Amino acid sequence: MADVHTPSVMWAQRPNLVFVTINVSDCIEPDIKVEKDSLAFKGVGGADKKNYELLLKFHGEVNKDTVKLAVRPRCIELALERIEGPYWPRLLENKTKQHWLKVDFSKWKEEDDSDAEEGAGGQDLEEMMKNMGGLGGGGGMGGMDMSALNGMGGAQPNMDDLEDDSDDEDLPGLE
Repeated sequence: MADVHTPSVMWAQRPNLVFVTINVSDCIEPDIKVEKDSLAFKGVGGADKKNYELLLKFHGEVNKDTVKLAVRPRCIELALERIEGPYWPRLLENKTKQHWLKVDFSKWKEEDDSDAEEGAGGQDLEEMMKNMGGLGGGGGMGGMDMSALNGMGGAQPNMDDLEDDSDDEDLPGLE
């Protein structure tokens, strides 16, 4: 019998959902069974076509009838609807840390995050920085008074000294 490996797994949660990502690339015919308190996975994948198996015993119960599953080229993603409680303190019933299990912060939403932040996901960085009062628009300092920096008292630094920098000399050619 061939060696069986445990794939790396990432998870995140939202108010009523738990996201599980099983990181097995190019998985051939994955066998996935979701029960109310567990998830079982078997598959062959990766560059070396290794055998992978996984059994997750959940901290709470999920609705096995509403499971959303997507087999992608690099991973298998599941969205599971939680039955009880808004948030779980951890994914697994066992408190022991598993080296193959990590939190997916790109999908995570804290219990106390406001719903107003939901719309921020579609904004680009510049728009977000404008809303935060940071580096928005023309790339300046977002309305900051430049004379206040370093106690210069309104005097602008002299940039003429930088024009004749000794580092600007031509470099000799390579032999």
